[in-house]
Amino acid sequence: MCERQVSRRPNTLMNTNARDGMPIQIEDDLWLLDTLHQGEPGVIASYLITGKAGLGLVDVGPTATMSQLLTSIKVAGYDPLDIEHLVLTHIHLDHAGAAGALANVLPHARVYVHRIGAPHLLDPAKLLASAKRIYGADMQMLWGTIEPVPEERLVVVEEGSELRVGERTLRALYTPGHAVHHVAYFDPERNTVFAGDVAGVRLDKGNTVRPPTPPPDLSLEDWSASIDRLLDMDLVALYLAHFGKFADVAEHLSLLRERLDVWGQVMLAGMRKGESTEQLAGRLAAGMQREVDEMADVNRTQMLRQYELASNNMMSALGYVRYFTKYHPELLAIEDNGAE
Repeated sequence: MCERQVSRRPNTLMNTNARDGMPIQIEDDLWLLDTLHQGEPGVIASYLITGKAGLGLVDVGPTATMSQLLTSIKVAGYDPLDIEHLVLTHIHLDHAGAAGALANVLPHARVYVHRIGAPHLLDPAKLLASAKRIYGADMQMLWGTIEPVPEERLVVVEEGSELRVGERTLRALYTPGHAVHHVAYFDPERNTVFAGDVAGVRLDKGNTVRPPTPPPDLSLEDWSASIDRLLDMDLVALYLAHFGKFADVAEHLSLLRERLDVWGQVMLAGMRKGESTEQLAGRLAAGMQREVDEMADVNRTQMLRQYELASNNMMSALGYVRYFTKYHPELLAIEDNGAE
């Protein structure tokens, strides 16, 4: 691919913070862009990579926040029209919803996605039908209008595919568990990973790590294997879509694995009692409330809203219900061990 000359605009907003929604330069060639999902800071991030191989975004958020994303690119000092790479970890609407709309307004941009997710970007009808069953009348408010990605702009990636973005080589790692079409992107030079959702949700400065576990693809076995894979790499940092860069990789991933197991036991306890999905979601919400109550120096009401936006309790409960019902119905008949 030929390299295009990219000019950087002057930027007078270098000292920004995540709470005001302004872009954060976290490395020489890397910016964290806050999409301000539903007006909340620190919930959904996109990462802007700069350099001579072309500007790129890792995950792009929903169409509803596309205007904020484009504005953030400009505030960082770059022209959105110079974007050449839209690198998607998976096709869920909070990560890839804006991909088609962006491809239609950014003339040089190509969209990279795992082969299992690719058909749903070319024709999002099934994806949208599934989402509408869950979100109903809130679809437009939450996600905006979802446009198909033009076929000639779509690039399919597989395990081991390498992309040259900015100054970085990104290697696709197939990391299912959260979604069957999930890939993370490994930067071997820096020994870091753009983790999408495989590394879970961790907002602000807290140590709470929550797994987003929506249907239909949750697999605890696959997710555990993906965590093992990341742990074996001795990474120095994770870039989370929800939200930011974290260097305590082993501790973070261990907390995520523990939470996946604990939530599984809590959901099983409720399912064995015949609880509704609303009651199961209430169990998760109660646990989140306890954790937030223990946090210091945070707006607890806002923190609860942010975590709910990033890892919706009802969606997480539904993911476990489908997982246990489909893959482990034998566990539902085991005597309740009292997990709460």
